[in-house]
Amino acid sequence: MPSFVAFATAVRECWPDNCSLAEEENKTTMSRFWSTALLSTALMAPIAMAPRVLRAEDQKAARTYHDKQHNDDHAWNGQEDKAYRIYAKQNHRKYSNFSKLKEDDQQNYWNWRHEHSDALLKIEIK
Repeated sequence: MPSFVAFATAVRECWPDNCSLAEEENKTTMSRFWSTALLSTALMAPIAMAPRVLRAEDQKAARTYHDKQHNDDHAWNGQEDKAYRIYAKQNHRKYSNFSKLKEDDQQNYWNWRHEHSDALLKIEIK
């Protein structure tokens, strides 16, 4: 038993409850922990948010166009833009913003589009 008492006394002397060195080490360790946690969060946030932002941009950019000949509406989104680029290439036209086309040219595209589905054009639907 005397060796246990000596050991306990030695531990108490080496690591007292009010040791200022231990408190400073705790503060440093906690400071490093929070700095690392904050840095990790800052680096991971853009990676985690990127898919949501891309989907939101694709959906919010959707504008509706009315097809007079077929009496229906079409939402202009990323898939429709891909189809329009295929249309422009097949018809030997220079790509230009669809909203700036003349009404007749837009109608020609909608006529073509009714004959060419996403599956036929191999456009991936997300």
